[in-house]
Amino acid sequence: MPMASLSHWTMSYFAAALACLVLAEILLVSGVGYPAAGPTEPTTLIVVHLVTIGWLSLAMAGALLQFVPVLVSRPLAFPHLALPALLAVLAGLSLLCAGFTVLAGWTDWPLDLLPLAVLPLGIGFALLILMLATTIGSARPLALFPRFVLAGLACLAATVLSGAAFATLLAGRSGWFDPAASLADALPFHALLGLGGWLGLTAFGVSYKLLVMFMMTPETPPRTTELVLACAGVALALAGAGLIAALAGVATGTATLGLVLAGLASATAIYGRDVFALYRLRRRKALEINMLASVAAFAALALGAALMPLAAIGGAGDEWIAALAFLLVFGWLSGLTLAQLVKIVSFMTWLEVYAPLIGRTAMPRVGDLIAMPRTGWWFMLYFGGVAAGTLALALTSEVAFRSAVLLCLTGTAGIAVELVRVRCLAEIEPARQPRAHNRPRLFLPDPSKRRESDAAIRATTGPRA
Repeated sequence: MPMASLSHWTMSYFAAALACLVLAEILLVSGVGYPAAGPTEPTTLIVVHLVTIGWLSLAMAGALLQFVPVLVSRPLAFPHLALPALLAVLAGLSLLCAGFTVLAGWTDWPLDLLPLAVLPLGIGFALLILMLATTIGSARPLALFPRFVLAGLACLAATVLSGAAFATLLAGRSGWFDPAASLADALPFHALLGLGGWLGLTAFGVSYKLLVMFMMTPETPPRTTELVLACAGVALALAGAGLIAALAGVATGTATLGLVLAGLASATAIYGRDVFALYRLRRRKALEINMLASVAAFAALALGAALMPLAAIGGAGDEWIAALAFLLVFGWLSGLTLAQLVKIVSFMTWLEVYAPLIGRTAMPRVGDLIAMPRTGWWFMLYFGGVAAGTLALALTSEVAFRSAVLLCLTGTAGIAVELVRVRCLAEIEPARQPRAHNRPRLFLPDPSKRRESDAAIRATTGPRA
């Protein structure tokens, strides 16, 4: 693990992200948002942004702060900006959700909360982009997989800028926009740049490396990954053009949206073939829980990516679009993130606690920090809820959907408890427990242990995962 070092705020990002996911699921179980409200109603937008910004974006950012330096063999640039970025994003998300409550009629606060939220959100994501892009840019020559992250960061910037435009429009402060700009036409491209570009494409690039690392498989041939990046890049560039056209009041029609979805589906098909090959060629035959749970996430991606273009081009109703979006967001992106969080948190906890003790005492394996098979049952509950929720949305059954999300909530809460137990070293035998002053904090960094743990990690090639 060249240039390996612990990102000391990553656990804080993960804790905030999980809290947002649990809150979003509680709201859905309570009947807030779709299908109780329309897909673009303010209550639905509260849930959507809690999931996309609060949960997925913060979890992705936390993982990248740890993983990008390893990916490019360079130290993280401007690491002191990690905490301000986290606080700014959380402040902006809070203001954004507060603005949506005004639109929903829940509160009588000023509607200017919506454009006001743009400032902290823009600052927070700009700091993250600065840290990650500078770290990647310091590497020469630029490897293939960091290009996925750079492309994802470009989509993040476009998503934030378009979101700022939407907030301005919704707050009635759009005098500097073309009055013919259509929010309905621009919204699908905004969502595709965020979910398909920032979150999806970045997940592609990161998972290529994580699968190789965790399953001990040969690297994927560069020509196939280059083709994935090329197909997705062309599709996302077209999405960006469609977004600009829609905001300028130019009708784009369903043809442009269909081309974008078809391009992303093509990239997904090639990526899926690569993932299947990585599983088949793995040297570690016994799959750990994160790789087993990821199979369900990849299945959700395959089904959702294959059917979404057909549904969009064929003019399917809102219920089918919502069902497939739920499958992709909760089944693929959220499912994969939860699965890899189990391994990442365990791995980082092992590095923090036991790397300084290498050669001094007998130490547990990374897998010993995870409770099995109990964690597997939580994932079964979660993915069972995703499958049931997708079917309930397709059948327009609100009661069934809320019951299904309750399963997701139970599984999410169980996984979160297991992650807390990992941080508390609850599965480690007393004889292998470190001294009290060496035990990790739950989600805040311990300044007194930073230099010692980083020096110990750099002195090794890393543990066997």
